[in-house]
Amino acid sequence: MRDLKENPAWSEEDLGIAIPDSLHAVSVCLPNWKAVLDYEEGRDRVVRKMRAGYPRFFRHPAVERLFEVAKKELAGDGQSVMLFPSRVSAQRAQRFVERRAEVATRVASFHGLQALIVPEKAAQVAIDYWRFSGEVVSSRQAMDILDGNPAPSGRSKILRAKIGKIVGVGKDQIFVFASGMAACTSVLRSLPGLRMGKKTLQIEFPYVDCLKVQEMFGNGVVFLNQGEGESLDEALHRVRQGEFAGVFLEVPSNPLLRTVNLPVIAEACRLSGTPLIIDDSTACPGNVEVLRYADVVTTSLTKWISGAGDVMAGMACVREDSPFSADFSVSLAGEVSECAPLYAGDSLALLSNLRHSEPLWHAANESALALVGLLQSHPAVDKVWHPSVTCRTEYDALRKPDGGYGGLLSFALKSPKKTAKLYDSIKFSKGPSFGTPFTLVCPYTLLAHYRELPWAEGCGVPSHLLRVSVGSEGAQVICDAFRDALDAL
Repeated sequence: MRDLKENPAWSEEDLGIAIPDSLHAVSVCLPNWKAVLDYEEGRDRVVRKMRAGYPRFFRHPAVERLFEVAKKELAGDGQSVMLFPSRVSAQRAQRFVERRAEVATRVASFHGLQALIVPEKAAQVAIDYWRFSGEVVSSRQAMDILDGNPAPSGRSKILRAKIGKIVGVGKDQIFVFASGMAACTSVLRSLPGLRMGKKTLQIEFPYVDCLKVQEMFGNGVVFLNQGEGESLDEALHRVRQGEFAGVFLEVPSNPLLRTVNLPVIAEACRLSGTPLIIDDSTACPGNVEVLRYADVVTTSLTKWISGAGDVMAGMACVREDSPFSADFSVSLAGEVSECAPLYAGDSLALLSNLRHSEPLWHAANESALALVGLLQSHPAVDKVWHPSVTCRTEYDALRKPDGGYGGLLSFALKSPKKTAKLYDSIKFSKGPSFGTPFTLVCPYTLLAHYRELPWAEGCGVPSHLLRVSVGSEGAQVICDAFRDALDAL
Protein backbone atom coordinates (compact mmCIF):
# COMPACT_ATOMS: atom_id res chain seq x y z
CA MET A 1 0.00 0.00 0.00
CA ARG A 2 1.52 3.32 -1.06
CA ASP A 3 1.93 6.16 1.39
CA LEU A 4 -0.72 8.77 0.57
CA LYS A 5 1.39 11.73 1.51
CA GLU A 6 4.19 10.73 -0.87
CA ASN A 7 2.22 9.19 -3.73
CA PRO A 8 -1.44 10.18 -3.86
CA ALA A 9 -2.55 7.36 -6.18
CA TRP A 10 -6.25 6.98 -6.93
CA SER A 11 -8.05 3.97 -8.38
CA GLU A 12 -11.16 4.50 -10.53
CA GLU A 13 -14.16 2.29 -9.79
CA ASP A 14 -16.36 1.22 -12.71
CA LEU A 15 -19.18 3.53 -11.57
CA GLY A 16 -17.00 6.59 -11.23
CA ILE A 17 -16.06 6.52 -7.54
CA ALA A 18 -12.40 7.14 -6.93
CA ILE A 19 -10.90 5.87 -3.69
CA PRO A 20 -7.69 7.24 -2.14
CA ASP A 21 -5.00 4.57 -1.93
CA SER A 22 -4.46 4.75 1.83
CA LEU A 23 -5.48 2.60 4.78
CA HIS A 24 -6.54 5.63 6.80
CA ALA A 25 -7.72 8.17 4.21
CA VAL A 26 -10.07 10.80 5.64
CA SER A 27 -11.82 11.69 2.41
CA VAL A 28 -13.42 10.22 -0.68
CA CYS A 29 -13.20 11.25 -4.32
CA LEU A 30 -16.42 11.99 -6.23
CA PRO A 31 -14.91 12.56 -9.68
CA ASN A 32 -17.94 13.85 -11.58
CA TRP A 33 -21.02 15.97 -10.97
CA LYS A 34 -23.41 13.04 -11.28
CA ALA A 35 -21.51 11.13 -8.59
CA VAL A 36 -21.91 14.12 -6.27
CA LEU A 37 -25.66 14.30 -6.83
CA ASP A 38 -26.07 10.53 -6.49
CA TYR A 39 -24.05 10.57 -3.28
CA GLU A 40 -26.27 13.27 -1.81
CA GLU A 41 -29.37 11.32 -2.86
CA GLY A 42 -27.95 8.15 -1.29
CA ARG A 43 -28.05 6.17 -4.52
CA ASP A 44 -26.61 2.65 -4.36
CA ARG A 45 -24.44 3.09 -7.46
CA VAL A 46 -22.31 5.46 -5.42
CA VAL A 47 -22.79 4.67 -1.75
CA ARG A 48 -22.25 0.92 -2.07
CA LYS A 49 -19.02 1.47 -3.99
CA MET A 50 -17.49 3.73 -1.36
CA ARG A 51 -14.71 2.19 0.68
CA ALA A 52 -13.52 5.38 2.36
CA GLY A 53 -14.91 8.72 3.40
CA TYR A 54 -14.68 11.44 6.00
CA PRO A 55 -14.74 9.49 9.31
CA ARG A 56 -17.55 11.47 10.97
CA PHE A 57 -19.77 10.94 7.90
CA PHE A 58 -18.72 7.51 6.67
CA ARG A 59 -17.48 4.65 8.82
CA HIS A 60 -14.13 3.27 7.71
CA PRO A 61 -14.26 -0.47 6.82
CA ALA A 62 -12.24 -1.36 9.93
CA VAL A 63 -14.57 0.70 12.11
CA GLU A 64 -17.57 -0.93 10.43
CA ARG A 65 -16.16 -4.41 11.16
CA LEU A 66 -15.63 -3.45 14.79
CA PHE A 67 -19.21 -2.20 15.00
CA GLU A 68 -20.43 -5.51 13.57
CA VAL A 69 -18.45 -7.47 16.16
CA ALA A 70 -19.88 -5.29 18.93
CA LYS A 71 -23.40 -5.76 17.61
CA LYS A 72 -23.04 -9.56 17.61
CA GLU A 73 -21.69 -9.53 21.15
CA LEU A 74 -23.93 -6.93 22.77
CA ALA A 75 -27.09 -6.22 20.79
CA GLY A 76 -30.34 -8.12 20.57
CA ASP A 77 -32.91 -8.28 17.80
CA GLY A 78 -34.00 -4.85 16.64
CA GLN A 79 -31.04 -3.12 18.29
CA SER A 80 -28.11 -1.14 16.93
CA VAL A 81 -24.70 -0.33 18.43
CA MET A 82 -22.57 2.81 18.36
CA LEU A 83 -19.03 2.71 19.75
CA PHE A 84 -17.47 5.65 21.59
CA PRO A 85 -13.94 6.25 22.89
CA SER A 86 -14.92 6.75 26.54
CA ARG A 87 -17.67 6.13 29.05
CA VAL A 88 -18.32 9.86 29.44
CA SER A 89 -18.85 10.20 25.69
CA ALA A 90 -21.14 7.16 25.56
CA GLN A 91 -23.20 8.42 28.48
CA ARG A 92 -23.57 11.85 26.88
CA ALA A 93 -24.69 10.15 23.68
CA GLN A 94 -27.10 8.06 25.73
CA ARG A 95 -28.75 11.14 27.24
CA PHE A 96 -28.86 12.78 23.81
CA VAL A 97 -30.57 9.78 22.18
CA GLU A 98 -33.02 9.18 25.02
CA ARG A 99 -34.05 12.83 25.07
CA ARG A 100 -34.49 13.14 21.31
CA ALA A 101 -35.85 9.70 20.42
CA GLU A 102 -37.70 9.01 23.67
CA VAL A 103 -36.36 5.47 23.94
CA ALA A 104 -34.51 3.41 26.54
CA THR A 105 -30.83 2.66 25.86
CA ARG A 106 -27.90 1.10 27.69
CA VAL A 107 -24.11 1.45 27.78
CA ALA A 108 -21.70 -1.49 27.94
CA SER A 109 -17.91 -1.91 27.90
CA PHE A 110 -16.34 -3.35 24.77
CA HIS A 111 -12.58 -3.99 24.40
CA GLY A 112 -11.54 -0.71 25.99
CA LEU A 113 -14.31 1.25 24.26
CA GLN A 114 -17.88 1.98 25.30
CA ALA A 115 -20.90 0.75 23.36
CA LEU A 116 -24.25 2.48 23.26
CA ILE A 117 -27.02 -0.01 22.47
CA VAL A 118 -30.14 1.62 21.05
CA PRO A 119 -33.34 0.46 19.32
CA GLU A 120 -32.96 0.44 15.52
CA LYS A 121 -35.48 3.26 15.19
CA ALA A 122 -33.14 5.49 17.20
CA ALA A 123 -29.97 4.53 15.33
CA GLN A 124 -29.91 7.69 13.22
CA VAL A 125 -30.06 9.87 16.34
CA ALA A 126 -27.00 8.04 17.71
CA ILE A 127 -25.26 8.51 14.37
CA ASP A 128 -26.03 12.23 14.54
CA TYR A 129 -24.34 12.44 17.94
CA TRP A 130 -21.27 10.62 16.56
CA ARG A 131 -21.07 12.96 13.58
CA PHE A 132 -21.60 16.29 15.27
CA SER A 133 -19.78 15.66 18.55
CA GLY A 134 -16.68 14.34 16.78
CA GLU A 135 -16.21 11.79 19.58
CA VAL A 136 -15.31 8.99 17.19
CA VAL A 137 -13.35 5.75 17.06
CA SER A 138 -10.59 6.08 14.49
CA SER A 139 -9.64 3.51 11.86
CA ARG A 140 -6.26 2.94 13.53
CA GLN A 141 -7.89 2.26 16.87
CA ALA A 142 -10.41 -0.09 15.26
CA MET A 143 -7.72 -2.03 13.39
CA ASP A 144 -5.57 -2.34 16.51
CA ILE A 145 -8.49 -3.70 18.54
CA LEU A 146 -9.44 -6.16 15.78
CA ASP A 147 -5.81 -7.30 15.51
CA GLY A 148 -5.27 -7.37 19.27
CA ASN A 149 -2.31 -4.99 18.97
CA PRO A 150 -2.91 -1.78 20.95
CA ALA A 151 -0.66 1.12 20.01
CA PRO A 152 2.16 2.22 22.33
CA SER A 153 2.13 5.56 24.12
CA GLY A 154 1.04 8.42 21.89
CA ARG A 155 3.74 10.80 23.16
CA SER A 156 1.18 13.50 23.85
CA LYS A 157 3.68 15.89 25.44
CA ILE A 158 5.97 15.78 22.41
CA LEU A 159 3.06 16.29 20.03
CA ARG A 160 1.73 19.25 22.00
CA ALA A 161 5.21 20.77 22.20
CA LYS A 162 5.71 20.53 18.43
CA ILE A 163 2.29 22.01 17.70
CA GLY A 164 3.02 24.71 20.26
CA LYS A 165 6.05 25.80 18.25
CA ILE A 166 3.80 26.39 15.23
CA VAL A 167 1.26 28.36 17.26
CA GLY A 168 3.87 30.09 19.42
CA VAL A 169 2.72 28.84 22.84
CA GLY A 170 3.75 26.32 25.47
CA LYS A 171 2.48 22.75 25.43
CA ASP A 172 0.38 23.25 28.57
CA GLN A 173 -1.87 25.65 26.65
CA ILE A 174 -2.70 23.01 24.03
CA PHE A 175 -5.32 20.26 24.33
CA VAL A 176 -5.46 17.60 21.62
CA PHE A 177 -8.67 15.74 20.74
CA ALA A 178 -9.87 12.89 18.54
CA SER A 179 -11.13 15.39 15.95
CA GLY A 180 -11.49 19.08 15.28
CA MET A 181 -15.21 18.84 15.96
CA ALA A 182 -14.55 17.17 19.33
CA ALA A 183 -12.38 20.17 20.22
CA CYS A 184 -15.16 22.56 19.18
CA THR A 185 -17.79 20.62 21.13
CA SER A 186 -15.60 20.47 24.23
CA VAL A 187 -14.97 24.23 24.15
CA LEU A 188 -18.70 24.84 23.81
CA ARG A 189 -19.39 22.66 26.87
CA SER A 190 -16.74 24.60 28.81
CA LEU A 191 -18.45 27.99 28.44
CA PRO A 192 -19.55 29.27 31.88
CA GLY A 193 -22.54 31.08 30.36
CA LEU A 194 -23.91 27.87 28.92
CA ARG A 195 -24.88 26.75 32.42
CA MET A 196 -26.82 30.00 32.77
CA GLY A 197 -28.95 29.18 29.74
CA LYS A 198 -27.33 31.72 27.42
CA LYS A 199 -27.19 31.26 23.66
CA THR A 200 -24.02 31.59 21.60
CA LEU A 201 -23.34 33.98 18.71
CA GLN A 202 -21.87 32.83 15.38
CA ILE A 203 -20.38 35.61 13.26
CA GLU A 204 -19.92 34.98 9.50
CA PHE A 205 -21.07 31.95 7.51
CA PRO A 206 -19.14 29.01 9.00
CA TYR A 207 -18.33 25.41 8.23
CA VAL A 208 -21.76 23.82 8.58
CA ASP A 209 -21.11 21.50 11.53
CA CYS A 210 -19.69 24.29 13.70
CA LEU A 211 -23.11 25.92 13.54
CA LYS A 212 -24.91 22.59 14.06
CA VAL A 213 -22.89 21.87 17.21
CA GLN A 214 -24.08 25.11 18.79
CA GLU A 215 -27.66 24.32 17.81
CA MET A 216 -27.59 20.73 19.08
CA PHE A 217 -25.40 20.87 22.19
CA GLY A 218 -25.86 24.44 23.37
CA ASN A 219 -28.87 26.57 24.22
CA GLY A 220 -29.33 27.74 20.66
CA VAL A 221 -27.31 30.06 18.46
CA VAL A 222 -27.82 33.52 17.00
CA PHE A 223 -26.37 33.46 13.49
CA LEU A 224 -25.01 36.57 11.77
CA ASN A 225 -24.02 35.45 8.27
CA GLN A 226 -21.99 38.58 7.45
CA GLY A 227 -19.86 40.29 10.07
CA GLU A 228 -20.14 43.87 8.90
CA GLY A 229 -22.45 46.86 8.76
CA GLU A 230 -25.47 47.61 10.95
CA SER A 231 -26.14 43.95 11.67
CA LEU A 232 -22.69 43.58 13.21
CA ASP A 233 -23.12 46.80 15.18
CA GLU A 234 -26.36 45.47 16.65
CA ALA A 235 -24.77 42.09 17.43
CA LEU A 236 -21.83 43.76 19.17
CA HIS A 237 -24.23 45.85 21.24
CA ARG A 238 -25.79 42.61 22.45
CA VAL A 239 -22.32 41.19 23.13
CA ARG A 240 -21.45 44.21 25.27
CA GLN A 241 -24.66 43.64 27.23
CA GLY A 242 -23.39 40.16 28.14
CA GLU A 243 -26.22 38.39 26.30
CA PHE A 244 -24.16 35.49 24.93
CA ALA A 245 -22.34 32.53 26.48
CA GLY A 246 -19.66 32.88 23.83
CA VAL A 247 -18.88 34.28 20.37
CA PHE A 248 -17.71 31.91 17.64
CA LEU A 249 -16.07 32.79 14.31
CA GLU A 250 -13.57 31.51 11.76
CA VAL A 251 -10.46 33.17 10.32
CA PRO A 252 -11.11 33.12 7.48
CA SER A 253 -14.63 31.74 7.05
CA ASN A 254 -15.41 28.60 5.07
CA PRO A 255 -16.13 28.61 2.13
CA LEU A 256 -16.27 32.38 1.48
CA LEU A 257 -12.83 33.03 3.01
CA ARG A 258 -14.01 36.26 4.64
CA THR A 259 -12.18 37.76 7.63
CA VAL A 260 -13.93 39.95 10.18
CA ASN A 261 -12.60 43.05 11.96
CA LEU A 262 -11.30 40.93 14.81
CA PRO A 263 -9.97 43.69 17.11
CA VAL A 264 -13.41 45.34 17.24
CA ILE A 265 -15.17 42.05 18.06
CA ALA A 266 -12.53 41.11 20.63
CA GLU A 267 -12.94 44.45 22.39
CA ALA A 268 -16.71 43.98 22.68
CA CYS A 269 -16.15 40.54 24.16
CA ARG A 270 -13.56 41.88 26.60
CA LEU A 271 -15.87 44.61 27.88
CA SER A 272 -18.65 42.15 28.77
CA GLY A 273 -16.46 39.23 29.82
CA THR A 274 -17.74 37.07 26.94
CA PRO A 275 -15.42 34.28 25.74
CA LEU A 276 -14.30 34.61 22.12
CA ILE A 277 -13.62 31.34 20.29
CA ILE A 278 -11.84 31.47 16.93
CA ASP A 279 -11.19 28.62 14.51
CA ASP A 280 -8.14 29.05 12.27
CA SER A 281 -8.33 25.72 10.41
CA THR A 282 -8.87 27.26 6.97
CA ALA A 283 -5.90 29.62 7.13
CA CYS A 284 -3.56 27.28 9.07
CA PRO A 285 -2.04 28.53 12.34
CA GLY A 286 1.29 28.77 10.51
CA ASN A 287 -0.13 31.68 8.51
CA VAL A 288 -2.13 33.69 11.05
CA GLU A 289 -1.86 34.71 14.68
CA VAL A 290 -5.30 35.02 16.26
CA LEU A 291 -4.69 33.80 19.80
CA ARG A 292 -3.89 37.30 21.06
CA TYR A 293 -7.56 38.19 20.44
CA ALA A 294 -9.24 34.89 21.33
CA ASP A 295 -9.77 33.20 24.66
CA VAL A 296 -9.58 29.84 22.88
CA VAL A 297 -8.50 28.92 19.35
CA THR A 298 -9.70 25.66 17.83
CA THR A 299 -7.96 23.96 14.90
CA SER A 300 -8.64 20.88 12.84
CA LEU A 301 -5.26 19.15 12.87
CA THR A 302 -6.62 16.84 10.17
CA LYS A 303 -6.00 19.56 7.61
CA TRP A 304 -2.87 21.70 7.07
CA ILE A 305 -1.09 20.67 10.28
CA SER A 306 -1.18 17.00 9.29
CA GLY A 307 -0.88 17.73 5.59
CA ALA A 308 -1.38 14.09 4.60
CA GLY A 309 -5.10 13.36 4.72
CA ASP A 310 -4.57 10.16 6.68
CA VAL A 311 -5.22 11.07 10.32
CA MET A 312 -8.03 12.82 12.18
CA ALA A 313 -7.30 15.13 15.12
CA GLY A 314 -8.14 18.52 16.58
CA MET A 315 -6.92 20.93 19.20
CA ALA A 316 -8.00 23.74 21.45
CA CYS A 317 -5.40 26.32 22.46
CA VAL A 318 -6.09 28.50 25.52
CA ARG A 319 -4.66 32.02 25.71
CA GLU A 320 -2.49 32.15 28.79
CA ASP A 321 -3.62 35.59 29.99
CA SER A 322 -7.31 35.09 29.21
CA PRO A 323 -9.53 35.76 32.25
CA PHE A 324 -11.05 32.33 31.52
CA SER A 325 -7.70 30.56 31.21
CA ALA A 326 -7.91 28.58 34.45
CA ASP A 327 -11.52 27.51 33.91
CA PHE A 328 -10.96 26.49 30.30
CA SER A 329 -7.75 24.64 31.10
CA VAL A 330 -9.37 22.55 33.83
CA SER A 331 -12.45 21.81 31.77
CA LEU A 332 -10.58 20.96 28.55
CA ALA A 333 -8.09 18.75 30.39
CA GLY A 334 -11.05 16.77 31.69
CA GLU A 335 -12.58 16.57 28.22
CA VAL A 336 -9.33 15.28 26.74
CA SER A 337 -8.80 12.59 29.36
CA GLU A 338 -12.40 11.53 29.95
CA CYS A 339 -14.28 12.13 26.72
CA ALA A 340 -12.52 12.34 23.34
CA PRO A 341 -8.77 11.73 23.62
CA LEU A 342 -6.61 11.37 20.52
CA TYR A 343 -5.82 7.68 20.08
CA ALA A 344 -2.13 6.83 20.60
CA GLY A 345 -1.71 5.44 17.08
CA ASP A 346 -3.17 8.61 15.57
CA SER A 347 -0.96 10.72 17.79
CA LEU A 348 2.12 8.93 16.47
CA ALA A 349 0.92 9.29 12.87
CA LEU A 350 0.37 13.01 13.37
CA LEU A 351 3.84 13.39 14.86
CA SER A 352 5.29 11.74 11.77
CA ASN A 353 3.26 13.96 9.43
CA LEU A 354 4.43 17.13 11.19
CA ARG A 355 7.88 16.58 9.72
CA HIS A 356 6.51 17.23 6.22
CA SER A 357 3.53 19.54 6.63
CA GLU A 358 5.17 22.97 6.78
CA PRO A 359 6.59 22.80 3.23
CA LEU A 360 3.10 21.82 2.06
CA TRP A 361 1.32 24.88 3.40
CA HIS A 362 4.09 27.20 2.18
CA ALA A 363 3.79 25.67 -1.30
CA ALA A 364 -0.01 25.94 -1.12
CA ASN A 365 0.26 29.62 -0.16
CA GLU A 366 2.32 30.35 -3.27
CA SER A 367 0.31 28.24 -5.71
CA ALA A 368 -3.02 29.57 -4.45
CA LEU A 369 -1.95 33.14 -5.22
CA ALA A 370 -1.09 32.10 -8.78
CA LEU A 371 -4.41 30.30 -9.20
CA VAL A 372 -6.34 33.29 -7.84
CA GLY A 373 -4.64 35.48 -10.45
CA LEU A 374 -5.60 33.09 -13.22
CA LEU A 375 -9.21 32.78 -12.10
CA GLN A 376 -9.68 36.51 -11.68
CA SER A 377 -8.45 37.17 -15.20
CA HIS A 378 -10.42 34.41 -16.94
CA PRO A 379 -13.57 35.59 -18.76
CA ALA A 380 -15.60 32.54 -17.64
CA VAL A 381 -15.15 33.25 -13.92
CA ASP A 382 -17.56 35.52 -12.08
CA LYS A 383 -16.06 35.75 -8.61
CA VAL A 384 -13.12 34.48 -6.58
CA TRP A 385 -12.95 34.23 -2.79
CA HIS A 386 -9.52 34.11 -1.14
CA PRO A 387 -7.94 36.13 1.71
CA SER A 388 -5.62 37.81 -0.80
CA VAL A 389 -8.65 39.45 -2.44
CA THR A 390 -11.44 39.03 0.13
CA CYS A 391 -11.31 41.20 3.28
CA ARG A 392 -7.56 41.47 2.72
CA THR A 393 -7.05 44.38 5.12
CA GLU A 394 -8.67 42.46 7.97
CA TYR A 395 -6.68 39.32 7.15
CA ASP A 396 -3.37 41.20 6.85
CA ALA A 397 -3.88 42.49 10.40
CA LEU A 398 -3.73 38.87 11.59
CA ARG A 399 -1.16 37.44 9.19
CA LYS A 400 2.18 36.38 10.63
CA PRO A 401 5.30 38.15 9.26
CA ASP A 402 6.23 35.01 7.31
CA GLY A 403 2.65 33.82 6.80
CA GLY A 404 0.72 33.60 3.57
CA TYR A 405 -2.90 33.80 2.49
CA GLY A 406 -3.60 30.08 2.69
CA GLY A 407 -4.16 27.32 0.19
CA LEU A 408 -7.96 27.32 0.25
CA LEU A 409 -10.03 29.33 -2.24
CA SER A 410 -13.49 29.32 -3.82
CA PHE A 411 -14.84 30.56 -7.12
CA ALA A 412 -18.02 30.69 -9.19
CA LEU A 413 -18.60 30.83 -12.94
CA LYS A 414 -20.59 33.49 -14.76
CA SER A 415 -22.68 30.69 -16.23
CA PRO A 416 -23.75 28.37 -13.37
CA LYS A 417 -24.95 25.76 -15.89
CA LYS A 418 -21.37 25.20 -17.02
CA THR A 419 -20.13 24.34 -13.52
CA ALA A 420 -20.83 20.61 -13.89
CA LYS A 421 -18.84 20.43 -17.13
CA LEU A 422 -15.93 22.30 -15.55
CA TYR A 423 -15.97 20.11 -12.45
CA ASP A 424 -15.94 16.94 -14.54
CA SER A 425 -13.02 18.11 -16.69
CA ILE A 426 -10.65 19.46 -14.04
CA LYS A 427 -7.82 16.94 -13.80
CA PHE A 428 -7.48 16.86 -10.03
CA SER A 429 -8.97 14.78 -7.24
CA LYS A 430 -12.54 15.67 -6.35
CA GLY A 431 -13.97 15.59 -2.86
CA PRO A 432 -14.32 17.27 0.54
CA SER A 433 -11.65 18.08 3.14
CA PHE A 434 -8.57 20.23 2.50
CA GLY A 435 -4.92 20.48 3.44
CA THR A 436 -3.78 17.43 1.48
CA PRO A 437 -0.57 17.20 -0.59
CA PHE A 438 -2.69 16.83 -3.72
CA THR A 439 -5.12 19.46 -4.99
CA LEU A 440 -8.77 18.82 -4.11
CA VAL A 441 -11.79 20.36 -5.84
CA CYS A 442 -15.31 20.10 -4.45
CA PRO A 443 -18.76 21.57 -5.11
CA TYR A 444 -18.82 22.73 -1.52
CA THR A 445 -22.37 24.02 -1.25
CA LEU A 446 -23.85 20.85 -2.73
CA LEU A 447 -21.88 18.66 -0.33
CA ALA A 448 -22.43 20.74 2.80
CA HIS A 449 -25.91 22.20 2.22
CA TYR A 450 -27.68 19.96 -0.29
CA ARG A 451 -30.95 19.93 1.69
CA GLU A 452 -30.86 23.68 2.32
CA LEU A 453 -29.53 25.25 -0.89
CA PRO A 454 -31.98 28.21 -0.91
CA TRP A 455 -30.94 29.08 2.65
CA ALA A 456 -27.23 28.96 1.70
CA GLU A 457 -27.89 31.08 -1.39
CA GLY A 458 -29.67 33.61 0.84
CA CYS A 459 -26.50 33.78 2.96
CA GLY A 460 -24.42 34.61 -0.11
CA VAL A 461 -23.08 31.12 -0.79
CA PRO A 462 -23.88 30.13 -4.41
CA SER A 463 -25.04 26.57 -5.03
CA HIS A 464 -22.59 26.31 -7.96
CA LEU A 465 -19.57 27.45 -5.90
CA LEU A 466 -16.43 25.33 -6.31
CA ARG A 467 -13.88 25.18 -3.49
CA VAL A 468 -10.24 24.36 -4.16
CA SER A 469 -7.65 23.10 -1.71
CA VAL A 470 -4.33 23.73 -3.41
CA GLY A 471 -1.75 20.95 -3.17
CA SER A 472 1.98 20.69 -3.77
CA GLU A 473 1.96 19.95 -7.51
CA GLY A 474 3.37 23.41 -8.22
CA ALA A 475 1.77 26.62 -9.42
CA GLN A 476 2.43 25.94 -13.11
CA VAL A 477 0.87 22.47 -13.08
CA ILE A 478 -2.18 23.65 -11.13
CA CYS A 479 -2.79 26.75 -13.22
CA ASP A 480 -2.35 24.87 -16.49
CA ALA A 481 -4.96 22.29 -15.45
CA PHE A 482 -7.52 24.94 -14.50
CA ARG A 483 -6.80 27.04 -17.60
CA ASP A 484 -7.31 24.03 -19.89
CA ALA A 485 -10.61 23.16 -18.21
CA LEU A 486 -11.88 26.76 -18.28
CA ASP A 487 -10.85 27.32 -21.89
CA ALA A 488 -12.80 24.23 -22.92
CA LEU A 489 -16.11 25.55 -21.61
